[in-house]
Amino acid sequence: MKIKTALSVNVNKVALVRNTRHLGIPSVTRAATQCLQAGAHGITVHPRPDERHIRAQDVFDLATLMQDWPGREFNIEGNPFHNLMDFIRQVRPQQATFVPDSEGQFTSDHGWSFPADAERLRPLIAECRALGVRVSLFMDPVPEQMALAKAAGADRVELYTEPYAAAWGHASQAVQLQRYAAAAQAALDAGLGVNAGHDLNRDNLTEFLRQVPGVAEVSIGHALIADALELGYTETVKAYLRCIDEVGQ
Repeated sequence: MKIKTALSVNVNKVALVRNTRHLGIPSVTRAATQCLQAGAHGITVHPRPDERHIRAQDVFDLATLMQDWPGREFNIEGNPFHNLMDFIRQVRPQQATFVPDSEGQFTSDHGWSFPADAERLRPLIAECRALGVRVSLFMDPVPEQMALAKAAGADRVELYTEPYAAAWGHASQAVQLQRYAAAAQAALDAGLGVNAGHDLNRDNLTEFLRQVPGVAEVSIGHALIADALELGYTETVKAYLRCIDEVGQ
């Protein structure tokens, strides 16, 4: 039986536009508020060390905002060996997503590797869980890695979906979907929750959720904010929620 997938809106690109001037617009907190009012289940940020989009103050402002939205989730993602853990310790969001980015990386483009990363991740995962923060590990769709992620202490994995998005509409689409379905099933079998994100959009989201079992949450930023430039935050979030609703039809 399919679970209802939650939509977490990544507001990094709102901050990126704001940072091109010194006027404080567009507002990250207003964007998040409108998305939540439209039905988004959570807000995601990825504060990189160079603050090229989300800044430290944004994290704290959003944490304050989310206190007014019980039942919605704040997800902070990033590299736990850079600046992520300081935010986790201060803010204690519902979820921390560990991503193996380099400091100057343009965008996330690969997951953790096990067993190579296990020993250094394990104490940081344990610290987050002791703080009451759920831990999701950004992972490539490799079924054999899932039990190892669980053994390191993770609660969930976030499947890196750019290869699927790149294959959308091409002959390799079905093969990619099979890869993700197998990885998700392996994660579920290992006792992990399954998240997904990166380049998911209104075209490819529904089919992904139909074919990939047990996806608890999708985190969508770039495409959703790009759509919002044309449709507005409210209508865009509702459109993505309809994509999720179509899975069961």
